[in-house]
Amino acid sequence: MSVSGQLITQQVPAAAPEFVRRWSQSALREQQGSQSHFNELCHLIGHPAPTEADPAGTQFTFEKQVIKADGKAGRVDVWYHKHFAWEYKSKYKDLDEAYNQLLSYKNALDNPPLLVVCDFDQYRIYPQWTNTNAEPFTFSNVDLLQPRKLAYIRWLLTDPNEFLEERKRELGERAAITEKLAKQFATLADQLREYKREGQPVWSSLQVARFLTKLVFALFAEDIGLLPKVIDRPIFRYLTEKAYRMPAEFSPALRELFAAMNGERASFYMEPVPYFNGGLFKESSAGANDGTEVLDLADEAVTAGALLTLETVANADWRKVNPTIFGTLFEAALDKGKRAQLGAHYTSEADIRLIVEPVLMAPLQREWGDIRTTAESVMQVFNNPDTSPRNRQAARATLTLAHDAMLDRLGSVRVLDPACGSGNFLYVSFKALKDLESHIHRFFEPLNLPFRDVVTPRQLFGIEKDEFAAKLAQIVVWIGYLQWRYEAAGTLIPVSGEPTNPREIRTPILSDLDEGGTARILNDDAVLRYDAAGKAYEPEWPPADVIVGNPPFLGGKRLRAELDAQYVNQIFDLYNGRVPHEADLVCYWFEKARSHIEQNKTKRAGLLATNSIRGGANRAVLDRIKQTGDIFLAWGDRPWVLGGAAVRISVIAFDDGAQKDYVLDGAPVLQINADLQNTIDATKARPLLQNKGIAFMADTKNGPFDISAAQAHELLQAVNKSLRSNSDVVRPWVNGLDITRRNREMWIIDFGVEMGLEEAQLYEAPFDYVQRIVWPERKKSTTARAREVWWRHEAPRPEMRKALKPVSRFIATPSLSKYRLFVWMAHETLPDHQLIVVARDDDYFFGVMHAHLHEAWALRLGTSLGPTPRYTPTTTFETFPFPWPPGTEPQADPKLQAIAEAAKTLNAERESWLNPPGLSGAALKKRTLTNLYNALESYREHQRAGKPWHIVESEPGTTFAARLAALHTALDNAVLAAYGWDDLADRLRTPDGDEEMLRRLLALNMARGRG
Repeated sequence: MSVSGQLITQQVPAAAPEFVRRWSQSALREQQGSQSHFNELCHLIGHPAPTEADPAGTQFTFEKQVIKADGKAGRVDVWYHKHFAWEYKSKYKDLDEAYNQLLSYKNALDNPPLLVVCDFDQYRIYPQWTNTNAEPFTFSNVDLLQPRKLAYIRWLLTDPNEFLEERKRELGERAAITEKLAKQFATLADQLREYKREGQPVWSSLQVARFLTKLVFALFAEDIGLLPKVIDRPIFRYLTEKAYRMPAEFSPALRELFAAMNGERASFYMEPVPYFNGGLFKESSAGANDGTEVLDLADEAVTAGALLTLETVANADWRKVNPTIFGTLFEAALDKGKRAQLGAHYTSEADIRLIVEPVLMAPLQREWGDIRTTAESVMQVFNNPDTSPRNRQAARATLTLAHDAMLDRLGSVRVLDPACGSGNFLYVSFKALKDLESHIHRFFEPLNLPFRDVVTPRQLFGIEKDEFAAKLAQIVVWIGYLQWRYEAAGTLIPVSGEPTNPREIRTPILSDLDEGGTARILNDDAVLRYDAAGKAYEPEWPPADVIVGNPPFLGGKRLRAELDAQYVNQIFDLYNGRVPHEADLVCYWFEKARSHIEQNKTKRAGLLATNSIRGGANRAVLDRIKQTGDIFLAWGDRPWVLGGAAVRISVIAFDDGAQKDYVLDGAPVLQINADLQNTIDATKARPLLQNKGIAFMADTKNGPFDISAAQAHELLQAVNKSLRSNSDVVRPWVNGLDITRRNREMWIIDFGVEMGLEEAQLYEAPFDYVQRIVWPERKKSTTARAREVWWRHEAPRPEMRKALKPVSRFIATPSLSKYRLFVWMAHETLPDHQLIVVARDDDYFFGVMHAHLHEAWALRLGTSLGPTPRYTPTTTFETFPFPWPPGTEPQADPKLQAIAEAAKTLNAERESWLNPPGLSGAALKKRTLTNLYNALESYREHQRAGKPWHIVESEPGTTFAARLAALHTALDNAVLAAYGWDDLADRLRTPDGDEEMLRRLLALNMARGRG
């Protein structure tokens, strides 16, 4: 039966009210009442109790014995195999502690899908499925009189998967409604933007966005009852329905409504309107006639479509909008450039909580835990009917002080997101604070203290460069606040003074100004601003307890391409010595957050970055964080969605070093290094002098200099008046795809490092091609060099060319690739910048580089933006300690010769597989290194799992995978022998073996670095 069917047909049993009454009044301790309470719950829904259902106690039992991860024995109050583990606490005891206790038991209990904690009155059911929102389903005894909440007990005992479906339904319903409304607003935005007079748009995109932002908030306010009804119709629906008959009256009426919401008039259509303020409606009064705030929809050319769409959105249920995703989707709806993101993945609340929970909430939860521990015993005295009036009064005074202290603490917390976008991180932070406030209210409920609405959006601060996003962020957090209050109280009643109960809300309802007049969400640049004289300066951020957020991702190499050159130079100057010039843009936010912590303006920070922050120039900012404080939590490499595209990110939380508990990738560790590892500290690896001048990033052309083989043949056949051969400037060319897939036999026109314009013109046909095809593109370049020396490649890498001259061939590897692949390149080939080249032509060197030792080192010290690791000449090659320092190899040593032979055999057999004689067409196209190493990885997985390996003729890699594995093993063993580490031969590619191997390599690096 479906859930909806259960809720309709299943009635609340007649015994439920008596059950609720007795257990609400009960003062039994955990040991006294737990089994009786649970048995009665079972009987309430007609399910056998544990001893009835399972007399042997093997699957469903009380007092289940467990051995915890630390080896100590424990027990759980109720356990039902593949259903739940249930822990009781006495009334007013800490249910968070009970939940933590269950977490320590769960592995020994075969990982039940649900963990339940209960104090005879309050119930919390925590889902444990991976990739599922882990917030508990929370309810109390009195809620069991509702069929929907009673169904929770039934699901626990009969079908735990219903909770998974319920969570999907909850999130899916809100997400679907939010996405649908965003798409409808996209339609409305287009209708307004495309409205023209005399061929010109009447309103700009920003004018449309401002207008629709007001509509959004008004629609939400209407549906939660903050706006009045007219003739028993919600006011906005009334206006949109009447607009068809009198479209000219619609905009003036809307302007009057917004003016009333701004406090300029007390009523609308003789119905009282509460004062909202907050700057949202301040330019909407009847005197505002510039069209920027209330657009004139009187013209039939726009009203026909726009008013119909507006009526549609007015009739939607805005109460269920999800603030976590609303800002992102609404921004995409109004910005055509982001329209592709509508319906794409968005940052979920669970993902944002990866930062918010440890950075913002964990210290507050600890403070609350300390206060609650003391208050629990006092609460027992207060609730005991035998307590004397005097002692009860003393207990009340103590509890009131604890209550006020914790609420004052919550109300003082300030959260800053210095790259707040449309406010998602701020909203999730607010919600987490508000949930803790609610928990505190529930604990102190027996005191019947005056109501206090403590946590509000006034504690949230943001900085956002985009004007519309900044405005939208304010709307998102205020909608989130009002939605939270509405769902908690069921209705909201505006009052002019302090609220006296949860249903009352203070007016003015909105406020975006601090006491000093400073906007809480500032529309400005967070890392560089200009004073009145136009001089660049580093801005101050508002002081806050914590900094959280998702700063902009922009790779260091893209700064000059995507940002104004003057801006880039100025930011380099402002942060010189603190952020390397090669670092990603996100690093400036990390450095400012670090400096705020160092100056005691902020206690803790948690920010996102691409996972490339772990290495290269980016890691310098993490080194600085470690020098003045510490990283206490990190997720080193997680999937994420940025603008609808999948990336890999790092989550990093840091402070002044006060926190001594460290969590890496969800597990406790003793420390977290600057490279976001907790084992070998790869940040200690230093470039080795002997490795310099061997590995290089290859040529960067910046323009369509590359040509096909047919074009190259034509150019090579052409005769110049100068009698110079075009082979001087027409060369074979390869990039990363030519390695990972199949060589496309591309060529390139290359006028070298210093060739002047007059000399280049001597090569007539190649020069003519570059002048016709390349020059028009280079004219558009943002760099002066590319425009001035347009016939040459932008970065021809003279050092690389000089190093490659004496070698007969050279080694190349893609800078970014799924596997760390090395191949031989012919001497005359010009490699593209996507390749890293190594100026060595001996099989020994090729063998060491292609061995697992070097691959594992490159993975640990490299960087990446997506799921493919990046190899660099500096952090990965120059730090790697070869068996013998380059240039000092004993050529006659049998160990060196063994590596050379193994490498030569590997390359020869691999080339034979790639290019077998007589094979052509589709079968040959499948013979790529990527396909081959995919098969190798699959083969190794089968070996590790003890599964048989099956050769599939249609998948050619499967025929060679076993042999390739043997060839690599032989090479690995030969390299290990050269280091004298034969003991690791059977442990390679295991976590322990690889960690020990990396530890030894790091020790060797450090020893050579000192030498």
